[in-house]
Amino acid sequence: MVVTCAERYGLIVNLSRLVHFGEIAEELMDKLRAVAKVDASFITNTRPGKKVVDIFQEGIRTYGEVGYPGEWKLHHQGGATGYEARDYIATSKINEVVQPNQAFAWNPSIKGVKSEDTIIVNETENEIITDDPEWPKVEVEYNGEKISRPGILVEG
Repeated sequence: MVVTCAERYGLIVNLSRLVHFGEIAEELMDKLRAVAKVDASFITNTRPGKKVVDIFQEGIRTYGEVGYPGEWKLHHQGGATGYEARDYIATSKINEVVQPNQAFAWNPSIKGVKSEDTIIVNETENEIITDDPEWPKVEVEYNGEKISRPGILVEG
């Protein structure tokens, strides 16, 4: 797992990528698809005017839906980013509202896998600014919408 928080001109972006050497076990791929769906929940629900606590709760619900109900307790789930790696971390008690043009980096994880990119919340849709079109992808469906998330780069 490669985790990066990179700064340029005072602004920070965050991303995580997975690299595996040799054949990938199906269990690992199942976990990757599960965490990708949780990440899709966070990304899709991060819209201007939404309460961050509601986005957080939906992400927690999605952990349960994909079969990992307690996994969210093992690592923070991310939150707003920009001038710090996290301007604030989302919790069940946070009292923040998503603003237009705000950056977020959600980072759900399940033992052995993680999904993380930085998004900009635009008026009509979110833009993933750390996407690499050359990186392998895994496609998941969330609320009827197909969403691509980073897959695992296999070497060797």
